[in-house]
Formats: sequence, C-alpha cells, structure tokens
Amino acid sequence: MSDKRRHPLLDRLYLRYLDDENSAGFITAVSSHYALSTLERLATCGQYLARRGAVLALSYLSDVRSGPVLARALHDSDRVVRVLAENGLFELWSRDGTESQQQQLRIVVRLNDAQQFEEAYVRALQLIEEAPQFAEAWNQRAIACYRLGQYEDAANDCHQTLELNPYHFAAALGMAHCYLDLEEGQAALDCFRRAFDLNPNLDSIQSQIEYLERALEET
Repeated sequence: MSDKRRHPLLDRLYLRYLDDENSAGFITAVSSHYALSTLERLATCGQYLARRGAVLALSYLSDVRSGPVLARALHDSDRVVRVLAENGLFELWSRDGTESQQQQLRIVVRLNDAQQFEEAYVRALQLIEEAPQFAEAWNQRAIACYRLGQYEDAANDCHQTLELNPYHFAAALGMAHCYLDLEEGQAALDCFRRAFDLNPNLDSIQSQIEYLERALEET
C-alpha cells in the first residue's frame, strides 16, 4: 500500500516535518491545503497523527483565537499532542493586538528573561495602557512585579490575565506562588488547583497541592 493511501495529507506533512525539521515548508504546505477552521476541527477530532499535525500547524499559523482549541488539547490522550499544545499556547498568547503591540510584548519578554525587571515593568505598563485587552501583557507585568517582590500587585495582574484569558494556566500558577509568598495558603491552594485543572501535565505542582492540603487540614 502506498504512503498516500496509508496516511492522509496532514499526517504525511507532519511526518515529513519530523524528518526534515523544515518548519517553513510545513507551514507553507499546510496553509495551502487547510483552513484554520479545519485544523481546529482536526486538532479535536482527528486521529493522533492528524491531531499532532493540526496542533503544530495552529501553533505556527493561528493567533489567540485558537487558544481554546489548544487549551482543550492539553487534556488529549496523546502525550505528544499535549506537549505540542502547551508549547503552542505560549506562542498564541503572544499574538494579540497589532503587530506593533506584539513587538512591544517581545521586548518585555526579553527584558524579563534578562532579569531587567524594572524596565520590563515600565514597558509592560505602557503596553497595558495602549492595549488593556492584551492578556499576555498583564502576565508579563505580573512576572516583573513578582521578581521585584511586589507579590500583591503580581497576584492582581495574574488575576487580570485570567479574566482576559481563562485558559492561562501559567498565570494561575504564578498567582499561586504569589499567595504562597503572601502566606495565604488557601488562596495558593485554590490557584494551584486551578492551574492543574487547566493543564493536568503540570506534574510538578501535584506534590505542592498535596502538601498544602495536608498543611491546611492540620491548622
């Protein structure tokens, strides 16, 4: 049986991508044959290779509007789909607003990565004032606030991130750590649980949840 009969087109494109790691070729080929709506459907209902290919393609081709589809893929039965979805969500969350606003966000992210948190805070504040609907701008300001020891402000920014993007498991996780530092155990536990509900692949926080549950029962 030929490869074409054995695998649908998206499967073949994904398998070729695994062989040659040519992301540009993968993006061009997929975009010329599939609409985003079709990729979103395949990410949910396709066979496992199609789900992998669709989630990967959405990570490259779509924007924040496909976030709910990839958020559901975090609960997929296939581990590769889950990993691709988690990585893809961080990409999608950065694609909101105008191109200029996305460029501003990239600067904030680089500043946070470089531990230049005061400058990151100022840049994030400017972006939020320009684009208050940009959830990731709030999340990046939360990161800067947390690193500056401003835990209550960071928690508030995480909360606003989740108001704008209820699938943002990283903001829920960040808020949990803020409440830990504020010594608010029950609030921290609630946020850890929320993060885990959104992304059950966060294995590292399961022990934290269990520890807080025991600690709160003993008080």
